[in-house]
Amino acid sequence: MVNNNNGRPTFVLFLIVFIDLLGFGIILPILPLYAEQFGAEPNEATLLVAIYSLMQFLFAPLWGSLSDRYGRRPIILLTLFGSLIAYTGLGFANSLGILFIARGLAGMMAGNIATAQAYIADITTPANRARGMGIIGAAFGLGFILGPAIGGILVGTDPDNANFHLPSLFSAGLSLLALLCALVLLPESLNAETKAKIQAHRYRQRRLNLLHLLQRPQFCMLIGIYFLVTFAVAAMDSTFALWSKQELNWGPQQISYLFAFMGIVCTIVQGGLIGFLKKLLGEIKLLTLGILGLGVGLLLIGFSQSLILLLVSTTLVAGGISVNQPILNSLISQITVTEDQGQILGIASSCSALARIVGSIWAGASFMKFGSSAPFLSGFLVVLLAFILSWRMNKNTSESKAERVV
Repeated sequence: MVNNNNGRPTFVLFLIVFIDLLGFGIILPILPLYAEQFGAEPNEATLLVAIYSLMQFLFAPLWGSLSDRYGRRPIILLTLFGSLIAYTGLGFANSLGILFIARGLAGMMAGNIATAQAYIADITTPANRARGMGIIGAAFGLGFILGPAIGGILVGTDPDNANFHLPSLFSAGLSLLALLCALVLLPESLNAETKAKIQAHRYRQRRLNLLHLLQRPQFCMLIGIYFLVTFAVAAMDSTFALWSKQELNWGPQQISYLFAFMGIVCTIVQGGLIGFLKKLLGEIKLLTLGILGLGVGLLLIGFSQSLILLLVSTTLVAGGISVNQPILNSLISQITVTEDQGQILGIASSCSALARIVGSIWAGASFMKFGSSAPFLSGFLVVLLAFILSWRMNKNTSESKAERVV
């Protein structure tokens, strides 16, 4: 379904995702240090990211499939309520085990991002889908600007007596606000006609399966790039706080403020620049450029010993992330029929979650065995593979266009 009057639903969805990601942004920078309060080693702290991603990996396709069948709105409401419970549990955690349970539940509910993306796909045309995905990306960026900044304030200025409970409970309050906004303001994006098509689609048993998807080279390349890029980003996210504490002697407040800076960069790119760059370069060239920026930024972080170099490197990383995510989602959605939008985007989100599982586990192990910069340097090598795939895709696209001209 394409709704020409999609301004209000898009804004409401932006607001909901922003509030939801604000809570996520508050917790992310301080989570490894929170785990250390319960005696966790670096490899155990990064497992908190892995358990979150594992549950997202398992549940993202389910939420996407259920949203195809029952509608986007009920799934968004259900998962926002689950996030409220998860953050509340995180706020009252008194052991490492409770932290893992709360993060697992939060990861289970985080699969709703694919549903939000499917909602955008419902109400946009292929021509403006990248812009629609960019609006969701801007909500991510704003969440990462204000979230870490708020978390840095709430956690306190004393690294030795940081208050990790208050940011978690504040995030629970934000989830409640997002739930209320969705309940009151968010309409359903699937109309009766589209639901009927989905039911007929299911009746004919044209179900997606892995073998069917593997026969689609473009989909495989996009998923491969998605996996590699997310692996590298997860390695950075899960160990950056530990790295900055060891290398720069930073506490949770300084770490949160740097994440806020990265959020500013993401918002600038996704909120305005991505549309211009897409028209100038095209989606696949822009994707290749974003991957290059991400790789160079990760490489520079591994050698950063000054604030200036760290700001340059994190600017490149944030710029790369903010380009890659909406472009990949847009390209994947454009090669997918309407009836499968939720399921396909759920599969993509699930593969991304799998990359975060593996990336986080690798980051913790390499941090302890090879040194604090190992997750960033190995992330650069992984992104290099993604760059080669995107370059091949760009080359294949150019050759196809040339053949059509001839």
